[in-house]
Amino acid sequence: MIGIFHVFMWYFLLILYMGQIKGVFGTYEPITYKTGCSLWGVIFIIAGVSMIRAARHPTQGVITFALIMNIFCIIVAVIASILTTIELSSFNSVSYRNYGQAKLGREVSRILLISYPLEFSIALAYSIFGCIGLSRHRNEDSLTTVTEEAESTF
Repeated sequence: MIGIFHVFMWYFLLILYMGQIKGVFGTYEPITYKTGCSLWGVIFIIAGVSMIRAARHPTQGVITFALIMNIFCIIVAVIASILTTIELSSFNSVSYRNYGQAKLGREVSRILLISYPLEFSIALAYSIFGCIGLSRHRNEDSLTTVTEEAESTF
């Protein structure tokens, strides 16, 4: 859900910033817009889908993929938080025609900044549980092989 929200916010920012008029002071193009930071929500969507699949069909490969995606989400959330903080800490003056769009875009960035720690904590919790699930899955596999070896010797 957070990933879908981020993708919709990226689309909103895309429409918002594309409608700017070149003025004397130029247009407002923040670093998060140039890097497509909100579009990184696709990574959150893929991680969410992999977590749901790991919950329904817990094989070692699926759990490992979900764990890797969650770790990747943690990295992306930290980078996005840093970029958004850098964006919000500095504001160059823009043309008076684009001031309203720049102000609205900065408010959207503030909202997204609130959601990054939420995504970080969710991905961290699922990473921890994914590690626990992998250790249990490996223990079950090793117990099965020990049992099979014991049966084969008799």
